[in-house]
Amino acid sequence: MTRDDILSKIKEVLVDALGVDEDEVTPEARLTKDLGAESIDFLDITFKLEQVFGFKIPQGELFPESAAQDPQYVADGKVTPKGLTEMKRKLPHIDFSEFEKNPRLADIGNVFTVDVLVNYVERKLGAGAAA
Repeated sequence: MTRDDILSKIKEVLVDALGVDEDEVTPEARLTKDLGAESIDFLDITFKLEQVFGFKIPQGELFPESAAQDPQYVADGKVTPKGLTEMKRKLPHIDFSEFEKNPRLADIGNVFTVDVLVNYVERKLGAGAAA
C-alpha cells in the first residue's frame, strides 16, 4: 500500500469520524485545531483505523494517555525534558521538533496531524510486513 493509498483511507476515516469535508483533510491539518477533533473522537478514530487497516492499535500507542498526571513528565503546565524523551520513545511516528521549542501541555494537540496518522499506519503496516 502506497503512502497516497494510506492517506486516502485516512481521509475517509476522518471525514466519517469528524464530519469534515474531504478537502479539509490535508497532511498538515491538525486533528484538534483544524479538524475539530475532541478527546472522545480519538477513540472513534482509533477504532475506525483498526477496522480499515486490519490491525490492533494498543492503548497509548497512537495517542498518548495520562502523561499529564505524572509530575516527572509535566511541571508548571509544560512537558519536562524527561516527558519529551518518553513521548518520543513511545510515539516515534510524531515529529516533536516544533513542540519542543515551547512544550506547553495545552499545545500538545497541535502535534497530531493527518500526516502523523499516515506515518503511524505506514510503520504498522511495515512492521506487519516484516513479521
